[in-house]
Amino acid sequence: MNWIPLEHLLLEALPARELTMAPALDHARFCEQALSVAAGLQARDVKRLALHLEDAGQLAVALFGAWRAGVSVLLPADLQAQTRERWSNDVDLWLSDQVGDTHLDELHAAPLSPTALDLDTCRLSLCTSGSSGEPKLIEKRLRQLANEVKALEALWGADLGTSCIIGSVATQHIYGLLFRVLWPLCAGRSFVRKQLPFPEDLQRTSREHPTFAWVASPALLKRMGDNLDWPALSSVRRVFSSGGALPAEAARSLQQRLGQWPTEILGSSETGGIAWRQGDSLWQGFEGVQLSQDSDGALLIESPYLPVGHVEHTADAARFSADGRFELLGRLDRIVKLEEKRISLPQLEHALAAHEWVSEVRLGVVQENRASLGALVVLSESGLHALRNQGRRTLTEQLRRHLRPYCEAIALPRRWRLLRQLPLNAQGKLPQAEVEALLLAARPKEPELLSQQQVGGEWHLDLIIPADLAYFSGHFPQTPVLPGVVQVDWALSLGRRLLDLPPRFAGMEVLKFQQLVRPGDQVALTLHFDAERSKLYFAYRNTEAACSSGRIVLEAAHA
Repeated sequence: MNWIPLEHLLLEALPARELTMAPALDHARFCEQALSVAAGLQARDVKRLALHLEDAGQLAVALFGAWRAGVSVLLPADLQAQTRERWSNDVDLWLSDQVGDTHLDELHAAPLSPTALDLDTCRLSLCTSGSSGEPKLIEKRLRQLANEVKALEALWGADLGTSCIIGSVATQHIYGLLFRVLWPLCAGRSFVRKQLPFPEDLQRTSREHPTFAWVASPALLKRMGDNLDWPALSSVRRVFSSGGALPAEAARSLQQRLGQWPTEILGSSETGGIAWRQGDSLWQGFEGVQLSQDSDGALLIESPYLPVGHVEHTADAARFSADGRFELLGRLDRIVKLEEKRISLPQLEHALAAHEWVSEVRLGVVQENRASLGALVVLSESGLHALRNQGRRTLTEQLRRHLRPYCEAIALPRRWRLLRQLPLNAQGKLPQAEVEALLLAARPKEPELLSQQQVGGEWHLDLIIPADLAYFSGHFPQTPVLPGVVQVDWALSLGRRLLDLPPRFAGMEVLKFQQLVRPGDQVALTLHFDAERSKLYFAYRNTEAACSSGRIVLEAAHA
């Protein structure tokens, strides 16, 4: 590839260098627009700019225009009112797509002259996710970003070739900014403007390019199911994953379907990239990144992506192997006290995740009467099988028994919540406060609605039966089955949300239960209201056969 250093991207316009499409943007047009925006910012005497644009091409234009104008840039994580209030004193102008903010097309003026950018005066501030406290600003200089994109190209540039870069992650954060914008700009690879957060969108866009690579999150990769055209997608050059831990089960699934292991990137807003791995439990540090530990085993980082002379003291416990690679053991700052006993939540999570029934787990403290631990668990396929055939009590007791060699009795979780997936936020994080709120919440009593659509006079709904549904308790203890009365109640409840139904229940007709509905099942529910006869027809089906059906007779309140 024809590499252009980050600081030289505005020096010489290259019309033949395509950057992105829809609308098309080549390098010459990019330079012209960036230099025009630079002039507009200077004319307004802007010194500090808050920049939030969904379009990666527009964000690139605005970012380089700001740097050319000597403007420092803040990339806020979102545009919520509290975010604006938090950073309002740090910026002179908000540049976004929102009504009331300045828009990119308002800034164009007669372009400034091309010039090299100063690696040490061009600045960018990124917002941390705030998952372990208040969000804070992390300042980067252009030199740090330039060092990192050069390292990425040295590692994987030859492998990527002319691949189009397709991303499911936002460019407002360091991972998306580096991999979806700055690296392709320097390498001359085209990139897709839009963030594509759903597997179907990723597949559709991938089919438009002869060669492509994915910049994805664990949240997306573990949702990529059998409904995709995997033979067509197997031509992907490389699958990058960052922002959180990718479950081993999801990584193995991708390897089986694509013929390659995803490339996982370890890093943060503060540190930039730290290490990478591909189909291994051990991490390999990036070239030039020096890793060590303090007396507590916390990871220490010196890096060309950090300020010169700075040592980043993380809260990540690590264990190094003889070859310099390392294993992460969890966060040292997630140590809690129960009855004066110090308990490492990451250590117990690591132990629990080793059980074949567990895909992902997060522990938290439940403050009721006396404090105890609770566990949010995403079951593996074998774990769901165990739940369906042995029951919830047997499953949780087996998991407690598995943990006993690793901790004292007081640390064994007393409350369990079985989830289909961990509710990670946009940055792939799950704040500890959210963990503990979920542990305190009651077990669900309704299905999870995946989709709904009206076809003619019928509603078609796709539902997931929660593994932890409250109604499974006692029905039956060792073989949980969704009670028929609950199926009728759900049909009526969902019908009332979607249809104008008479208020009074008057009876049932031709009620049939043909197949059991079990934890984790995905079922299709069809609803049709015959207004003339005042009857709600319902039918549940899974992929195999009919589960139940019937007619609910309704009457007006005055009848």
